[in-house]
Formats: sequence, C-alpha cells, structure tokens
Amino acid sequence: MDLLSVNDKQGKYPQSYYAAHAKQLSEFPRLNNDIQVDICVVGAGFTGLSTALHLAKSGYSVAILEAQRIGFGASGRNGGQVSGGQRMNQGGLETMLGDDHARVLWDISQQSVDLVRELSADMDDCGVVNGIIHTAHRERYVAEEHAYTDHLRDKYGYDKIRNLNRDETHDLVNSPAYHGGTLDMGAGHIDPLRYAIGLARKCVDLGVAIYENSKVQDVVQTDPAVVKTDGGMVTAKFVVLACNGYLGGLEKHVAARVMPINNFIIATEPMSADTQETLIKNNHAVADSKFVVNYFRFSDDRRLLFGGSESYGYKFPRDITAAVRKPMLQVFPQLADTRIDYAWGGTLGITMNRMPHFVRLAGNVLSASGYSGHGVAMATMGGKMAADAIRGQAEQFDFMASVPTPRFPGGMLLRSPMLVLAMLWYSMRDRL
Repeated sequence: MDLLSVNDKQGKYPQSYYAAHAKQLSEFPRLNNDIQVDICVVGAGFTGLSTALHLAKSGYSVAILEAQRIGFGASGRNGGQVSGGQRMNQGGLETMLGDDHARVLWDISQQSVDLVRELSADMDDCGVVNGIIHTAHRERYVAEEHAYTDHLRDKYGYDKIRNLNRDETHDLVNSPAYHGGTLDMGAGHIDPLRYAIGLARKCVDLGVAIYENSKVQDVVQTDPAVVKTDGGMVTAKFVVLACNGYLGGLEKHVAARVMPINNFIIATEPMSADTQETLIKNNHAVADSKFVVNYFRFSDDRRLLFGGSESYGYKFPRDITAAVRKPMLQVFPQLADTRIDYAWGGTLGITMNRMPHFVRLAGNVLSASGYSGHGVAMATMGGKMAADAIRGQAEQFDFMASVPTPRFPGGMLLRSPMLVLAMLWYSMRDRL
C-alpha cells in the first residue's frame, strides 16, 4: 500500500481543522516536462520548504517535487508544538554520545526554535505562542521531571523552564490526571499548516519552482542526479530527500532506519474564553509523560486540539473520533458532552533511538528525516542544515549525520510487527 494515498485522496488535504481554516495557496502545477535546476527537493514539508527557502536566498535555482499538496504530510497535521531539545533527552544523549556531543545537539535544538520564531514572525496568520507544560501522569515521575529541569539549568544554563508541583500543575491544567510537571516558556506552539503554507509563500517569492501532484518514482544518484516522476524528470546538481514517514520504498537505506507510524488528533467545537481558561491557563500547550504521548492546546478560535493514540499499520482506524476521545476524557472528564467537529490522522517517521536520521546517500544526495514526533522545529532546522551543507558549510549536517541511527530489526519486512510488540509493552507500562 502507498501511504501517500491509502488514507487520503489524491491532491486533497485531509479533513482536518487546519486544512479547513488555513488560507490555502492555489494548486501548483504537476511536473509535465523535463527541467534542469541547481537543487531538487523531494517533499514539501518543513524540511523541504526550509531547504528550498535557504538555498533560494543564496541565489540557487530550486525545484520542489511534492506528491500531494504543500504541507500535506506530518508537517500540516501535527500538534504544532515547538520545543528545544531532541526526542531523546539530554541525559540519554550524554550517555550515548558524551557530554560534548550532547551539548552541540542541545545548541542545535535551541537554534531550531529560534529559527521557527524568526521565519514565522512576519506571517500574518500564525506565529509562535509561548509556553509548553509537560505533565507527569504518575506521581513517581514528578521527581524525574524536576531533576531534569535542574539538570538543564545547572549544566546547560537553560533558565526558561521551571518546576511545577501538583497544585501549580492543576492550576494551569484543570485535570485530575496529572501530579506535577514543568513549564517551559522557551518553547511554544504554532498552527503547523499555516506555517508550512507561509514557508511556501516565501519560497515562491524567491523564485522556487513548486510542483504538486508530482510523485517521485526514482532518484538516480549520478552527477548530476536525475529525479524521475511520471510526468517528467529533474536534472539537478544536488538532491535533498525530505520525505519523512511518506518515503515508502524510494530509498532503501533510509527506509530501513525510518519507520512510518500514524498519530491522530481531534478538534472540539469552539469554547468560550472563560471555558478555555478554566481548562488550560494562558494559552499554553501541554504534553504528558506517557510513552504514547497525549498532547493538546487551543486553536485561535478556542477549540481544544487534542492528539493521542497511535497505529502501526497502513490504514487509519475507522472511527478516529472515538480513538482520541477516550484519552481526551481521561484528561478532561468535564468535556464528556463536548462536540467533536474534526478528526484526522497523519503519518510521521520514527527511528529506533528517536533521533533524526541525517545521511549523505551520495556526494550530491542528502536525506533528513525521522524526527519522531519532535519535528516542527528540528525539521525546519534540518532543512537549513541541508542547505548549509550544499553551500559548503556542512559542519552541522555532518554532525547530525554522525549520530548513529540503528536499522530496525528485520528491515522493512519485520519492523512493523516488532514495533507493535514493543508498543504493546509501553502501552501496558503507561497504565501501571
């Protein structure tokens, strides 16, 4: 099955809250001829758009090939949380890579948040709203959360995060599900599809050629490289693969290390300003300590956008609303009578160690993906790092590429059933 079409219609955004409320761009043409450019980018999500934007600023000719629409994949469907750090925390990175490498990864992650703020600052329909609350769903996790805050302050000089006790957490998030947590004012949230479309507008203004409904069939890793679609082909000095969970079998090395999984979000009916404030104060976003994370925030029109539940096959569940409504009511039982207006799913790319996978597949073919649910900021930064590498400033890209990304056991054939077994174990752990 093709993840680009198994759950979605060709050339159509999902029936999400984001797609219904974004100022969409007119559809870009399909590639129907052969062209030649400096750089061909495959995928028009955050990574691909950021790559194209930064290269176009330097005067390169760039073409983006997108199999569906701008921001069609995880970039236009996610929870919109913009946070520093990596998906693996700094303690784990220090153990795996050593203090010096962990420090560089921390610095890169902070640059990624700054980059999203910078790029979205002049977008008239979106921007970063400050504040992410991280909540502990078990009392035994509170000390661990607080110790990590102290670690970030003492070792990394990060003073934008503070600890919350049970009462402070309940004051900010009116839920019986949580026992304490942290508030990170250096992080925030954004409307992801509006942000992706805003990046596309910047690309167009700089002369980037965007082709939608142009699925790539093959990338011939020659010099120059040749990127083939059903309608035409692109000859380019460099190619950047920015496909994440929708890569399919296009590149086997990456596919063995980046696995697609599905995640789901619902949007409630609009609420009053008072109701919003009684649920989550100060318009912060929230993510909890479960392995299958619950994450939620409010939209501009005061709908609760609640994400939770995962699946590991190709097809989305028939009733996404029911699947996500269950964890929403565990967090906010007071919303039992609240109407759900939108429900949608999306596919993201994860790795074994939850670290992004950066790789030079050939001297002139680069790939960046596998953000593991932590991609709004890091995918934007990934595009900039790929652009920098093409411009001859490869230090950060090569550093990211030096972080080991293990293959999934059994490769593409067995990775999904083995992950299902692992996720069943973690799901049981979340309930204990």
